Amino acid sequence: MREQDVVHNSPLGHETAYSNQYDPALLYPIDRKLNWQERGVNRETLPFKGVDIWNAYEISWLDPLGKPIVRLGEFRIPANSSHIIESKSFKLYLNSYNLTRFATEKEVMHRMQQDLSQAAGAPVQVVLRKLNDAVEIERLQGECIDDLPIRVEEYTPAPHCLTTSSRIVDESVVSHLLKSNCPVTGQPDWASVQIRYKGPSIDHSGLLAYLISYREKGDFHEQCVENIFMDIWHRCKPQKLTVYARYLRRGGLDINPYRSSIASEPGNPRLSRQ
Repeated sequence: MREQDVVHNSPLGHETAYSNQYDPALLYPIDRKLNWQERGVNRETLPFKGVDIWNAYEISWLDPLGKPIVRLGEFRIPANSSHIIESKSFKLYLNSYNLTRFATEKEVMHRMQQDLSQAAGAPVQVVLRKLNDAVEIERLQGECIDDLPIRVEEYTPAPHCLTTSSRIVDESVVSHLLKSNCPVTGQPDWASVQIRYKGPSIDHSGLLAYLISYREKGDFHEQCVENIFMDIWHRCKPQKLTVYARYLRRGGLDINPYRSSIASEPGNPRLSRQ
């Protein structure tokens, strides 16, 4: 089945009845390989590792006496899992806890870990936090390139904008101008992105124009970040490369894909727009 068919069969863009009783069947997995297969690429051969960090701000269930418990959630889905989880189905799944009684918080975490791991096809890490333990606002480290005076004329991915010089650098750059669109509803997905690399110096003006060129791209967050990684990898030929995008939340969830040529575990910095 094509990725387009799978996406249109998902809950995205359809009127949906919200269930407040625990239901793991609400989760809708999408094979990570579909997009790459349509291009004739074996995703397993791609030169990155990483993780998708989901933050959930609308988690609640009932204790044995019927009193609501409220938590913040962090979910880490490895990039080498076989499937992503469609975001609306993730929201519906979390909402299904709302009027369900559980004996302990440990039971809730166990069920979430079990259900999400089964849907993703790999072990998913689950952390629940009390609201008093909320994360402080941080920022992505690196030189922000957003104020460069550039002319922009392309709003679909334009990898030809990426150019390098012979100078070897080890640097981190940041932009808050990344925007893509939901592949079904067309709703905007806003993000900040950090690009860390070692290798031939990437022209900052061209890099900014390239990132802005995603403005009318319709694709999942995870796929956009993988595309950005691979375009930089092929055109700029860095020795090391990491791409980390922090997307704004929608429906009480934000998704933060991290892809790197080196094995590393990213932090989870909450940005001012998150």
